[in-house]
Amino acid sequence: MNVIKGKVWKFGDNIDTDIISPSKYMEAPMDEQVKHVMEAINPKFPQEVKPGDVIVAGRNFGCGSSRETAPDLIKRLGIAAVVAESFARIFFRNSVAIGLPILVCPKVSEAFNEGDILELDLEKAIVKNTNKNITLEGIPLSPDMLKVLKKGGIQPLLKEMAKTQK
Repeated sequence: MNVIKGKVWKFGDNIDTDIISPSKYMEAPMDEQVKHVMEAINPKFPQEVKPGDVIVAGRNFGCGSSRETAPDLIKRLGIAAVVAESFARIFFRNSVAIGLPILVCPKVSEAFNEGDILELDLEKAIVKNTNKNITLEGIPLSPDMLKVLKKGGIQPLLKEMAKTQK
């Protein structure tokens, strides 16, 4: 996997799936829903985020309901990765399943300011703040999770596996 490098959008602790994917837009098409990601806490986020940007967050990112659209909308915005001090388990698993790079990294929230540049080596679980010359070690992902992420999610991986079994 290549090193991911992008501008940081910073969020705090306990960012729940209702903030990420507001319920009042749940019936709207995904192209409409994506315009409202995180707007309750950062109204400029959905309009100003650029492909390749990254999210840095505190503890328990993605808590709340098991809203599967939350990581999908983040990925559709072009976010290259989410690095947080901890994640709600279901959000973490859903992110891996759809191929959204994700990493638990203690102390990441205090090491970054919004707008800093983050470099992430997912295979080595190394996170760097290039603005402050800080390097952190995250909690390595399992080989199986890395395999799923390298293929872009479970569905692309299964399609590839099915082709090789024919």
